[in-house]
Amino acid sequence: RAHARGREGVASVSILGELGAAAGPALAAHAVPDPGPARFDGNLLTSERLFVLEAVYEGYLMHYGTPRAFSGMDDDLRLLAGDALYALGLERLAVAGDLEAVAELSDLISDCARAHAEDRPELAEARWEESARTLSSSPPRR
Repeated sequence: RAHARGREGVASVSILGELGAAAGPALAAHAVPDPGPARFDGNLLTSERLFVLEAVYEGYLMHYGTPRAFSGMDDDLRLLAGDALYALGLERLAVAGDLEAVAELSDLISDCARAHAEDRPELAEARWEESARTLSSSPPRR
């Protein structure tokens, strides 16, 4: 989960560490050993939604910021990796049948791209907070 030690004191993998492993071998080669804490807390209704939100956020950072879980990529590879992380998150939701969350995150990705194209990154930040609230307050629908 999103901490370094489990309840029994045994080391556990962070959400970002899980993301590095789930991203596939091409991206795993660029995974950071200790990426630090996740942005979003564990108050989301499902651990799957938390993982997906962090995956999509990492994809967003690949496009527009500084990634937390990956390093050592040139600009072109970062864009491709960002797209791969968007797809990873959306696919997991689609497979689980959580189509409401797929729609929310698809709109979020589009809205953030628009905000950055208009040089208004503050709108993207506000949209991230809104999506996190939406995903934490609505149960998954299947």
